[in-house]
Amino acid sequence: MVSRVLLNVEEYLAEVLALVTPLPDVERVALREASGRTLAEPVLARGDVPAFANSAMDGYAVRSADLVPGVTLHVAGEVLAGASEDPVFGGCACVKIMTGAPLPSCADAVVPVEQTTPVEGGVRIDAVVERGRHVRHAGEDLRAGDLALDAGVRLDAHALAAAAAAGVPTLACVRRPVVGVIATGDELIPPGQALGRGQIFESNGTLLAALLTRDGATPRTPDAVRDTPEDLTAALDALAPACDLIVVSGGVSVGDADVTRIVLEAGGARFRHVRMQPGKPQGWARWGAGGVPVVALPGNPLSAAISYETFVAPALDRLHDRPTPGWSVAVATVGWDSPPGRRQLIPVVLDVDTTGRQLARPAHRRGSASHMVTSLVLADGIAAVGEDVTTVAPGDLVAVRRLP
Repeated sequence: MVSRVLLNVEEYLAEVLALVTPLPDVERVALREASGRTLAEPVLARGDVPAFANSAMDGYAVRSADLVPGVTLHVAGEVLAGASEDPVFGGCACVKIMTGAPLPSCADAVVPVEQTTPVEGGVRIDAVVERGRHVRHAGEDLRAGDLALDAGVRLDAHALAAAAAAGVPTLACVRRPVVGVIATGDELIPPGQALGRGQIFESNGTLLAALLTRDGATPRTPDAVRDTPEDLTAALDALAPACDLIVVSGGVSVGDADVTRIVLEAGGARFRHVRMQPGKPQGWARWGAGGVPVVALPGNPLSAAISYETFVAPALDRLHDRPTPGWSVAVATVGWDSPPGRRQLIPVVLDVDTTGRQLARPAHRRGSASHMVTSLVLADGIAAVGEDVTTVAPGDLVAVRRLP
């Protein structure tokens, strides 16, 4: 029987992270092509944000000193969003204004349309507003030169919107890591073909390629590799020269047909048993003349997905030189069992109650069964249950990490 070193999650993660170092390459990328990438240089606002005082409401731009309850003002004009004119009006007058339109220089407040009544000769002001009310002031979000985004930020939709608002058309980004994906198994066939006895549709390659793309990498995905040392060796040899990392799923256990273990061990790989569920068998290696890191994951779909989030995603964060998202706390709303001596990493649905507490419940009735790939479809995050806990009771606190 094959004997393996037994590690906890943190110990094995440290081994995986030691395989990679931050990529030195920086590219200038257009905003719309930067989603999922990592910012390599800080972004400073090129001007004030907002650039000018503007209305926060549809209504009437007024001089607050002219207002008394029930006063009727003459409507001297209208200002739309994007207008370049700066209308001037005197006492007992106002201009109609739309949300986002520039505030006239002679106005200092906006009365929402809901607080007015159209009357003959103008508009009646039904509620008095103070100076500055319903006005977005120039620079109240950012002043010219302020830091809009710091280096190391993962460029999601919100970060890209902030960069656009700061007036920056391109961003200095870390080069996308190129990651090879190998799904092994004689039983695997592409979706759409007829299944024969003992065959299953190949899903791990699709899963891993999509996760890598989500996390800012460029996946290289050859077809599923048959369970022969020659085929796996050829696939690794073909990928290694062009890749910063290779991820293999399947064949990492101790059976006679576990080809990934057989091939990689011949090159000095390290295969471990990690005290986690799912995902106990894990392995890593370096391949080829350049010593390209290889991370070998279990083949069961949920095991592969959880192992990716636990080990591969942090390795990508290191390649990008960005922080890995941390864990928060949630209250279990139902009870479930956890295996003794292993950290359970279970897909969960997250919610928030009326008091603001974060709530968690298993996403699937089978919990963290390693073959239940559909449990992740329903999940918002992953909960971690300690190795010394065998039962989670309703009301218990659990560590959770929301999936991106």
